[in-house]
Amino acid sequence: MAELVRVAVDAMGGDNAPTEIIKGVVEAVHADERVKVFLVGQEDVVKKELAAYSYPAERIEVVHASEVIETGEPPVNAIRGKKDSSIVKGLGLVKSGECDAFVSAGSTGAVLVGGQVLVGRAKGVERPPLAPLIPTENGCSLLIDCGANVDARPSQLVQFARMGSIYMENVMGVKNPTVAIVNIGVEEEKGNALVKETYPMLKECKDINFIGSIEARDIPAGKADVVVCEAFVGNVILKLYEGVGATLIKKVKGGMMTNLRSKIGALLVKPALKQTLKAFDLEEYGGAPLLGLKGLVVKTHGSSKSVEIKNTILQCITFQEQDVVGKITASIAAAKEEG
Repeated sequence: MAELVRVAVDAMGGDNAPTEIIKGVVEAVHADERVKVFLVGQEDVVKKELAAYSYPAERIEVVHASEVIETGEPPVNAIRGKKDSSIVKGLGLVKSGECDAFVSAGSTGAVLVGGQVLVGRAKGVERPPLAPLIPTENGCSLLIDCGANVDARPSQLVQFARMGSIYMENVMGVKNPTVAIVNIGVEEEKGNALVKETYPMLKECKDINFIGSIEARDIPAGKADVVVCEAFVGNVILKLYEGVGATLIKKVKGGMMTNLRSKIGALLVKPALKQTLKAFDLEEYGGAPLLGLKGLVVKTHGSSKSVEIKNTILQCITFQEQDVVGKITASIAAAKEEG
């Protein structure tokens, strides 16, 4: 039997912790025999929740952590001051090599700071970006960066493009993924100073399938597999995506309940509509990895339900088996030698 992929999961982080977190963990170990989960959190609370489920005991282990980092706490102070928190202990398991990955729905700031300070950047990586998969007409695209570096430099955006390409090819199975930079037009001369300086640098990269600029309206159409931007722009895109998606679903459901005829029509289209809306549900794509670290750290939505936790854990298996960390490190090193 192949060696198990070991994933540490923050049982105490997120709006729905620990109930939905633990439910997702149980669903993950039932879904795939290749994973073992280390649930990090307050032992009595975690074990009480686990008691409601049947699961292979040898593949879920509880790691006690007495403290919890709250969303509103200053990240640096929290990481330094709460050494026995579920986030710090979970990241510590990745740093020591006891676990291959860490997953948390808790404080984004604490996960980002802790990932860089405790796990550490891979050699040659300037800044680790946060990179969620977002649904598109063709499947999904990788939005990189969406929250880690609001003031990125051109050289960092080039690294984001390189790391994103490796992720899409090895984790999502997209051969020679297309890469585009977010811009206010498709012409090369358009954009702010950052985009204008980055564009020609991306064109020169032989290992990146760069197709030019992409406007925000073309992202949902899936016109690029990897969508590159600095975190300010990326976070705006992600939040707008979530807001429009939720509003559209609400309006569609409301419209179907207006009268008897629409209700009858709703019953007829419900199966097809449910399948279509599922494809545009961000939870189906798992969490956002913080790429460019020495180990895998994944941040899920604070409002994550069990399905997103399960999918994120399963995502970690592919990430580990494809040695994405090793491939990113090798690619960055090769690019530095050429440059």
